Amino acid sequence: MTKVALFGAGGKMGVRLSRNLAKTDFEVRHIEVSEAGKARLKAEVGVEAVDAATGLSGAEVVILAVPDTVIGKVAAGFVKDLAPGTMVVILDAAAPFAGHLPERDDITYFVSHPCHPPIFNNEATEAGRNDHFGGVAAEQGVVNALMQGPEEHYALGDAIAKAIYAPVARTYRVTVEQMALLEPGLSETVCASLLVVMREAMDEVVARGVSYDCARDFLLGHMNILGAVIFDEVKGGQFSDACNKAIEFGKPALMRDDWKKVFEPDEIAASIQRIT
Repeated sequence: MTKVALFGAGGKMGVRLSRNLAKTDFEVRHIEVSEAGKARLKAEVGVEAVDAATGLSGAEVVILAVPDTVIGKVAAGFVKDLAPGTMVVILDAAAPFAGHLPERDDITYFVSHPCHPPIFNNEATEAGRNDHFGGVAAEQGVVNALMQGPEEHYALGDAIAKAIYAPVARTYRVTVEQMALLEPGLSETVCASLLVVMREAMDEVVARGVSYDCARDFLLGHMNILGAVIFDEVKGGQFSDACNKAIEFGKPALMRDDWKKVFEPDEIAASIQRIT
């Protein structure tokens, strides 16, 4: 069995991963320093936490389920002591992209991040339909990057990703730079910002006299059909002439002409610097 050390096992993300790893053949050591995290791990997963030295002894894979802001500090505390060939798995591209990982040419850095369950899905169970985050009952995609290390380590990293984010529908191989385009670029800078604007627009309609329930039903319903057409869920779907005319005049009123500069390398780097 592959020996896996999970840092931050008692945190919010760590507990999610611990539950899924418990269903696999990996031999998992749960590393947690906070008393609250230890108690949560025992209560919710039924396992005991160990200290870092115990957890890292003989570990072949180390997973960092800790916040982006402390990944560099945590990694600096143990990476120097890892055996050559050890794989370190990071759950977000921010810290690796920003250069916060210690230099060790003889270990593997593998970055993996979930897509989260898609809006359009075929989940048959109530648990699946209510699993918006993923990793519980709804299938999701996962993106992986072999940042450094031998090519044969990709298969192990992919297996780890499928285990911690299960159930997984598919995985995609990307570079760390491409993962940074996806997040924070696509998912947070663009998608989250526009969704916040949409919520503010709904609140404005409510402030102008439409009931909350009416405005919410109307917006979410239109998000469903408009999204299905825009993202090819409805093959050959088209907008009405009135809708196209509204987009023609609405987009310039809402978006700057140069908005795509958020994907330029310098802008991505600046965003990640703020995050980390």
